[in-house]
Amino acid sequence: MRMQSFRRLARRLLAAAFLLGAGIGTLSAADLPSTIEQVKPSVVGIGTYQETRQPRAQVRGTGFVVADGRHVITNHHVLPDQLNKERREFLAVLIPAEGPKAQVRPARPVAKDEAHDLALLRVEGKPLPALRLTGSGSVREGQDIAFIGFPIGAALGLFPATHRGIVAAVAPVVMPARSGKQLKPSLIRRMRDPYDIYQLDATAYPGNSGSPLFDPGSGKVLGVINMVFVKEGRESALERPSGITYAIPIGFARDLLSGQNLRP
Repeated sequence: MRMQSFRRLARRLLAAAFLLGAGIGTLSAADLPSTIEQVKPSVVGIGTYQETRQPRAQVRGTGFVVADGRHVITNHHVLPDQLNKERREFLAVLIPAEGPKAQVRPARPVAKDEAHDLALLRVEGKPLPALRLTGSGSVREGQDIAFIGFPIGAALGLFPATHRGIVAAVAPVVMPARSGKQLKPSLIRRMRDPYDIYQLDATAYPGNSGSPLFDPGSGKVLGVINMVFVKEGRESALERPSGITYAIPIGFARDLLSGQNLRP
């Protein structure tokens, strides 16, 4: 009798554990709509603005507001190489608004990390809602993720789109080259100082560069979507680059903020 009672208790415990696990697995999915509402106001377009051209605003990528609400994180490669100062072109943060027009605010880079393809911008005007960042080493393979950005820029208006998936792998930023012909100077520099990036089972597009990768349950930022810099290292050995999406761990963005005495 005691053995049968023990077996019944064991079955009940296993059933409870299964139900609890199922609840945890669906928690982030159930919370995602609310989290999107929380994250969206902090997601902005990054581009340039010039009053005398059409279109006046050109979106180059995505960014997200951090720290005191006056700073934005994005990818370094999203920034223009140069601006046409004679025609008063300036770096701009584009804030989605109700209706066809976005709010345009001048911005300037205050810190850059080219090794990890990140940049920190200072934005003029009133503070914007800022996102919270996770700590380093908090991402695991298989966990649910989501990201918000502008996958096709402003071609159809500045409307942020959300994608979701999982972390497929935590892997080195550079793959070993098959031959010396594939060893570009940029790849050699990265091989000297390797670091891990997040490979995602989710689809992003070039306009998503700089988008916040976040936890669907809490909204905390886990990384920064990257569609150019990482692919050059990871997929240089492939004859035909894939549609895999990558993200830079948020710890490197935290370092940029710390260098400016800003709290994440």
